[in-house]
Amino acid sequence: MDALRDRGQCALIPFITAGDPDLATTAKALQILDRSGADLIELGVPYSDPLADGPIIQAAATRALQQGTRLETVLEMLKEVSPSLKAPIILFTYYNPILNRGAAAFFKDIAAAGAKGIVIPDLPLEEVAQIMPAAQAAGIEIILLVAPTTPAERIEAIATQSQGFIYLVSVTGVTGMRTEVESRVQELLTTLHGLSDQAIGVGFGISQPSQARQVREWGADAVIVGSAFVKRLAEGSPEQGLQAIENFCRSLKAAIVD
Repeated sequence: MDALRDRGQCALIPFITAGDPDLATTAKALQILDRSGADLIELGVPYSDPLADGPIIQAAATRALQQGTRLETVLEMLKEVSPSLKAPIILFTYYNPILNRGAAAFFKDIAAAGAKGIVIPDLPLEEVAQIMPAAQAAGIEIILLVAPTTPAERIEAIATQSQGFIYLVSVTGVTGMRTEVESRVQELLTTLHGLSDQAIGVGFGISQPSQARQVREWGADAVIVGSAFVKRLAEGSPEQGLQAIENFCRSLKAAIVD
């Protein structure tokens, strides 16, 4: 993402839930997003108690789990498809699977499958140091989140430790499509740019090309869009869903390119 920023370009990061409607469709979706303008792709590992996720992504995770999707099967699929992708894959998972497997084994396994980074929404800043050495040994970047309610001193600490980029949550609450992006995002972007030279990606609540363009104009280095992709992929047949996310991805990319 730094290379894109150095060229004055804003990155597009779509999010989809692995296994919804099935892993074969997920593999096709990754390839479609990769060729339709995605600069990085965030892949959600379905989880039974997704605290940060709104109803659309929660429902997708439930469907994926009911289909039998598990971390192992997600990694098997990713290992097959990742060599064909230009866009780096960022896994989105909660902390429990990491704790269950052990940090060293977990990061080694996801790196072997082709992941380059990870977002762990329920990992407190104070516990990052416990898993950072294992992630670094495997070549996995841990991307930390900043919320609109995060105090200034904590923002500075997060900005210092986040790798790859800083994930700025644009809303107070869970993921989901919003009609407007909170205006405080502009203020937070200015604050973060003053505290760190890290790239900043804005996510949660962005669902339209006009919103993507807005946050780019406010100074975002990347636009992260989740629920709007997950919703489109789940509508109609798998083929219709894949066509819908291709069209949507291209429209978002066009909105953030000069």
